[in-house]
Amino acid sequence: MDISVRELRKTFDRYPALHDVSLDIQSGELIALLGPSGSGKTTLLRLIAGLEFPTSGSIFYGTEDASGKSVRDRQVGFVFQHYALFKHMTVADNIGFGLKVRDRSKRPSSAEIRRRASDLLDLVQLPGLEDRYPSQLSGGQRQRVALARALAIEPRVLLLDEPFGALDAKVRKELRRWLRELHERTGHTTIFVTHDQEEALELSDRVVVMSQGRIEQVGTPDEIYDTPATPFVFSFIGDSSEIPISVSGGEAHVGNRSIGVFAEGLPDGPARLFVRPHDLDLVSDDPQTIAAVVTAVRRNSGSRFVEAEIDGCRSKVEIELPADDMRVFEGRIALKPKRWKIFPDAKRPNSQSVVGKGPYKHESEPKPPDYSQMVS
Repeated sequence: MDISVRELRKTFDRYPALHDVSLDIQSGELIALLGPSGSGKTTLLRLIAGLEFPTSGSIFYGTEDASGKSVRDRQVGFVFQHYALFKHMTVADNIGFGLKVRDRSKRPSSAEIRRRASDLLDLVQLPGLEDRYPSQLSGGQRQRVALARALAIEPRVLLLDEPFGALDAKVRKELRRWLRELHERTGHTTIFVTHDQEEALELSDRVVVMSQGRIEQVGTPDEIYDTPATPFVFSFIGDSSEIPISVSGGEAHVGNRSIGVFAEGLPDGPARLFVRPHDLDLVSDDPQTIAAVVTAVRRNSGSRFVEAEIDGCRSKVEIELPADDMRVFEGRIALKPKRWKIFPDAKRPNSQSVVGKGPYKHESEPKPPDYSQMVS
């Protein structure tokens, strides 16, 4: 089932939760709505489900305008963060609930509902648990039952709101892999909300990054991580450092010092350079570098992280090195970015951005499109 959201706006007591959001989702896709609290991702999901109705704009299921239709009429399966299972019902009764409350003319027989519950328990890898109660299940098992219940009504669209948020880290990781495998088998059009970027990148076909009621970028996990379209996406996805710079004559400077990074196409003036920890090198024989002072060194799994404060702007950066790099990191150091992206200063929003790879390789990139109005 294709879904098309067109110029969707939603306000709550004059508070704008969504600003003219447009998005196209292809049949069979697994889409992540990713963003911090208050970004509008859950509001968008609830509007698609029919749990809320838009202030303006349209939602299409295929060619059908579903904007004013109820949840039941849209035939969606919904999974919440906190399971929402009926404690007094068995697992089988929970799964079959959506079928039992159908109109009599569309309601399967009791035997058929029981058979379907059993088949779905096999699908979610919980065979033989039909007669247990939710209190007899683990958190991960309850969430699988909640998903089986959503699938029982044969939904056109499957919607999940932070489905693993109430589970511990190990169970979340296991269920992420399982959900991806289940999606490959069932082929449902699936939209899930999360604030966990690792979850979004691992699970989804495409990621919709949201902030302050707008879509910042839509793309594959690789596109979102490797070519972020806005400063927000760069800073929100993965670890990164932001360095205030000035551009003069097509070169980047920190204070009065050229750092050997070209910024052709950007006008002279303030800008922001974004770089990831693994894309910063420690160098010793290059006069055009970022000068900094080490403030901390810490070990994390297979990496060693060096934190440093940059001369001339008091910004801090983080450098990721192999854990077996046993150099003594203290005092003054010199840094060189291997990959970076330069965005214009926030006061110059119409300027283009510049991406770079290697100290002297660069390419200009046009200003990113307004992703609140289109999908890449």
